[in-house]
Amino acid sequence: MENKTTATRFILIGLSTNPYLQIFYFILFLIMYLITVIGNMLIIVVVRIDAKLHTPMYFFLSNLSFIDLCFSSTIVPKLLINTLSEDKSISFLGCATQMYFHLSLGGTECVILSIMAYDRYVAICNPLRYNSIMSTQICIQLAVGTWCAIFLNSSSHAFFTFHLPFCRSKHVDHYFCEMPPLFRLSCKDTLMNEIAVYVSGGLVALLAFALTLLSYVQIITTVLKIRSTKGRHKAFSTCGSHLAVVSLYYGAIIFMYMRPRNSYSPEKDRAVSILYTVVTPMVNPIIYSIRNKEVKGCLKKLFKPKVNS
Repeated sequence: MENKTTATRFILIGLSTNPYLQIFYFILFLIMYLITVIGNMLIIVVVRIDAKLHTPMYFFLSNLSFIDLCFSSTIVPKLLINTLSEDKSISFLGCATQMYFHLSLGGTECVILSIMAYDRYVAICNPLRYNSIMSTQICIQLAVGTWCAIFLNSSSHAFFTFHLPFCRSKHVDHYFCEMPPLFRLSCKDTLMNEIAVYVSGGLVALLAFALTLLSYVQIITTVLKIRSTKGRHKAFSTCGSHLAVVSLYYGAIIFMYMRPRNSYSPEKDRAVSILYTVVTPMVNPIIYSIRNKEVKGCLKKLFKPKVNS
């Protein structure tokens, strides 16, 4: 009879098996995680307390910071524990929860990035209609609709993934619970699950990336008509930074979820996963906010010592 046993716990892997490298990686990733938490928390607080930043651009930026904060917190703390601990196991429910929030937050970030690009498109290409197109009500509806739709979509993937019989092994060849490595543990054909991932990825990641790219094509076309060299350079610098992070993030997502099953490579998958779960949430506050004069001004006011009159 075929073994239909379902795993009750999974075994993840740490960053290294070398004791010296374990300590090095632990300190490195701990520092990166602390930078991520502090940077994104600062953005959320500054946008919240400064009335000048109560605009659609910063509203979605605070959404992005909250996503990055939760996204990194879903993965990194458990990864740090697994790096130093001998017990690298995670419960069935814990694995399902980790994968669900990882999928949900990752998909939400894709859409929020595209909405931010569209916001910049409207501000630069249709400035006279900006207040009517990007009104407070519409921004809230876009944010709430995005969160609800993506979290609902991810629940179906988590449900069907964890109803598979995991009878080949309990060892997940990955740093955290993610669909492609989990599919390899099932003794059932996962073709339908993978097709569902391709369809979902096409509807979310590829369409969101296409909207982002289209928005920036229109922005660049408009910016090229600006006579001021300084104005063009500033606009291109902002677009280049945004597109660099967007390309890095989408490229990693597409590599993980939109490639054929016969091209699976555990080593490459683990390296790519670090990019969008650890590196991108850390650099987003720097690229989108710390370089922004308005945000830097607010941060200076926040930390500037009080001087007696």
